[in-house]
Amino acid sequence: MKNPYMKTLLIAVPLFTLTACATIPRGAVAVSPFDVNRYLGVWYEIARMDFKFEKDLNNVTATYSLNNDNTVKVQNRGFNYIQNEWKESIGKAKFVNRTDEAKLKVSFFGPFYSGYNVIALDSEYKYALVAGKNLKYLWILSREKTIPEDIRISYLNIAKDLGYTTDELIWTGHDK
Repeated sequence: MKNPYMKTLLIAVPLFTLTACATIPRGAVAVSPFDVNRYLGVWYEIARMDFKFEKDLNNVTATYSLNNDNTVKVQNRGFNYIQNEWKESIGKAKFVNRTDEAKLKVSFFGPFYSGYNVIALDSEYKYALVAGKNLKYLWILSREKTIPEDIRISYLNIAKDLGYTTDELIWTGHDK
């Protein structure tokens, strides 16, 4: 090749594309087998890594239901205790590979998707540990407003082993 920059581009563009499309943190494994029908319904957010779309929210819930096209409707709701009002966002999730693997991508803004990966789930589908596309996104969810201490410790250990800084988690209050 005459142009040395072309070689760099030929290597860099595919690497950037693969990295930009990453939907799960390195080392994390999505739950499989996974039954989306058992996962549907209301989940209470117990803890999260803070980010701008959930800033100042407590009483956060996520409600999942099936759309007609077999995507998953995601309805997130939380109370902004600074503005003293409820906030809601609705999006959709699609399976990345197979419908029996809890590796999804979710969008709240048109064609822009991000990772949603259930990486730990109890056999009764009552408690879930959800990883985003990288170590900036993590949620602990429960069908109830609380979570048993042994599950909390187990999920925190899983997250720490993956490289999450778990002392940065925001523990979501539920008083409404």
